[in-house]
Amino acid sequence: MRKLLRRFRSLPIRARLALLVAAAVAFAVAAVSVTCWFIVQGRLTEQVNNDLRRGMRAPGPEIVSALNNCTETPGNAANPYRSNYLQVVKEDGTVCVLGASIGRVKVFESDKSAIKNGQIDKLYFRDGTDADGNAVRVMLQPINTTVGGEPGPNVGLVVAISLKSTQSTLNDLALVLLLVSGIGVVGAGAAGLWVARAGLRPVDKLTEAVEDVARTEDLTIRIPVDDESEDEIARLSRSFNSMTASLASSRELQQQLIADAGHELRTPLTSLRTNIELLTRSEETGRPIPPADRKALLASVTAQMTELAALIGDLQTLSRSDAGHAADPLEVVALQDTVEAALRRARLRGPELTITAALEPWFVRAEPSTLERAIVNILDNAVKFSPPGGTVDVRLHEGELTVRDHGPGIPTDELPHVFDRFWRSPDARALPGSGLGLSIVARTVQQAGGEVSLRPAQDGGTIATVRLPGAPAAPPELP
Repeated sequence: MRKLLRRFRSLPIRARLALLVAAAVAFAVAAVSVTCWFIVQGRLTEQVNNDLRRGMRAPGPEIVSALNNCTETPGNAANPYRSNYLQVVKEDGTVCVLGASIGRVKVFESDKSAIKNGQIDKLYFRDGTDADGNAVRVMLQPINTTVGGEPGPNVGLVVAISLKSTQSTLNDLALVLLLVSGIGVVGAGAAGLWVARAGLRPVDKLTEAVEDVARTEDLTIRIPVDDESEDEIARLSRSFNSMTASLASSRELQQQLIADAGHELRTPLTSLRTNIELLTRSEETGRPIPPADRKALLASVTAQMTELAALIGDLQTLSRSDAGHAADPLEVVALQDTVEAALRRARLRGPELTITAALEPWFVRAEPSTLERAIVNILDNAVKFSPPGGTVDVRLHEGELTVRDHGPGIPTDELPHVFDRFWRSPDARALPGSGLGLSIVARTVQQAGGEVSLRPAQDGGTIATVRLPGAPAAPPELP
């Protein structure tokens, strides 16, 4: 059985569908055919019983004559009944054949019991055989006899009809049903195969498309889908198209990230190599560089290495976010404490600025280190673009963090690009930075289920707004 199941599962879907349809039709046809055969058999048997009833008459003198001259050999008398077999059976099973009978019917124990204990004039029906083994339908009627005017022993009148024609009809019906069933099963198998082919044609197209993508790595392949169709194949095709579109977009973003990262790394690496070559040539030629210039070169090397380290760290953060890997597990974070920590770092980077803060309690679920870095990036931008002696206003109210600076602001046409990777405003290209800070902010806030936006302030400067879902009170700790 297991081998058959394994072999069945190894078949193509078309073959399995065709076999299942053929099996279902075969079962239904077989059930209908068997039911039909038994119904017809019952009707024919009932018809034979009616014929036996109509042919039954009170034999009178024939029964007395048969009992007086009991013999098991049929005579040549004319048969006035609609039957083939006529005989009288005594209680002990002795058979007395009437002269009009064409043969003798075998007597069963049930016949003896019915004659001895049965109701007089009640009709009993059964199937039986004659002396030659031919099938007959038997009707038995227990009757009373009289001897010299006194009640005699009980006997039974047996009337039987040959079932040859009935069996022939049933055999012909069985043959017809068998032929019709066979034709129906074969037709059902062919229809099932055709339906399977028609139904799986979209799956074939989908399979071909997947194979083409696997072979050519061309993610622009799309499967035509009827917009009004809502069946499983249409849904599968739409899912495939959506998947390939997402993969194509991811590949494009990856390639763009590599290209942008290479471009951003090229500038500090070139400057770093130039400075190191100057220092190396000075040592090789024995021409010392003036102390002030040497100090400036070393400071430049240090700054470029710091810039490279920051750029590599930003790239690692973005790569972890893209891959869905968290730096730290999610936990409940007091946002006001995270902002306070970020403010301490921002005040160290802009000691000449005035940074005001109004923070209300708010608890969110996020990665603590990543969330703090995102807030630090927002504050760094505010510090970077604030004029000397300027003010940065920080406010946290009901889960909305706003950071407002009084710098030059961001032009309206540049606002859609501020969260793009490596994008930097033309006015900010001379300032330090990699262009990844706001990208990290956007990705971190989105992963925490929040929103971030930038907009120009009315009297100059920029307002950065971060909205994070949470609550003003920390949830109770689990036991």
